[in-house]
Amino acid sequence: MNIFRFLGDISHLSAIFILLLKIWKSRSCAGISGKSQLLFAIVFTARYLDLFTNYISFYNTSMKVVYVASSYATVWMIYSKFKATYDGNHDTFRVEFLIVPTAILAFLVNHDFTPLEIFWTFSIYLESVAILPQLFMVSKTGEAETITSHYLFALGIYRTLYLFNWIWRYQFEGFFDLIAIVAGLVQTVLYCDFFYLYVTKVLKGKKLSLPA
Repeated sequence: MNIFRFLGDISHLSAIFILLLKIWKSRSCAGISGKSQLLFAIVFTARYLDLFTNYISFYNTSMKVVYVASSYATVWMIYSKFKATYDGNHDTFRVEFLIVPTAILAFLVNHDFTPLEIFWTFSIYLESVAILPQLFMVSKTGEAETITSHYLFALGIYRTLYLFNWIWRYQFEGFFDLIAIVAGLVQTVLYCDFFYLYVTKVLKGKKLSLPA
């Protein structure tokens, strides 16, 4: 554990809290991509298949439980509890174009050709692009609510901090995970335009909009 990973986890938890609070308080999931949330549920399910077989620490296990439970809670709220407010007409990204290639890549490029390792690698690859349906939805609608923008920003900060975590681990532990680093870079790059718009618009009290 290092400060960048810890802060990254805090940022990730903040993003989850912001999203769940937004949906629950407004009793609406308008502006939220159900497809992105479904992808995140798949990501955490595939990544933490070892939840009951591989104990590292209380912190590690707690984070696994929170990520899995919150992802399914979000999916449930979008597709069941507040289904009437879900904007499926704009949430039209073809997620099979993300799931299939990342699954094939995980099968071909991984650290160890075992079921758990392949699923873990698949989760890393899929997480790097899981936000695309949300960004695509914002692009189609032309704008995002401020609270949704805060959620996306917190997610982007989480991935950026994790890149610094990998640098730290390489410098002080000699640990280098090329798969996680490349996937993290891809995910961070996807947020670059959003970061710029967030700083120049949302922080100045304006509504965020992406070019359609």
